Amino acid sequence: MPYLIVVYDVGADRTSKFLKYLRQYLVHVQNSVFEGEITAGQATTIENTLGEMVEPGESVVVYRMAGESYVERSVCGEDPMDDQQFL
Repeated sequence: MPYLIVVYDVGADRTSKFLKYLRQYLVHVQNSVFEGEITAGQATTIENTLGEMVEPGESVVVYRMAGESYVERSVCGEDPMDDQQFL
């Protein structure tokens, strides 16, 4: 399954719209940064929807890896991903 990292830079008045949408699929790890393992279909849906949501002057960057095993991840401090095991 693909592993996505999504980073966005949108107007302050629109961040809640992106936050609400991305929380349906991914883990909110930092301001304007989400990540997680999802299905290929969900990855495509997310990319298409974000493309429709973005307005001129805004940007969304999606990093797609073949799977979590292809991501080397290190964290300094508390890891926001740890909270997901308790959902």
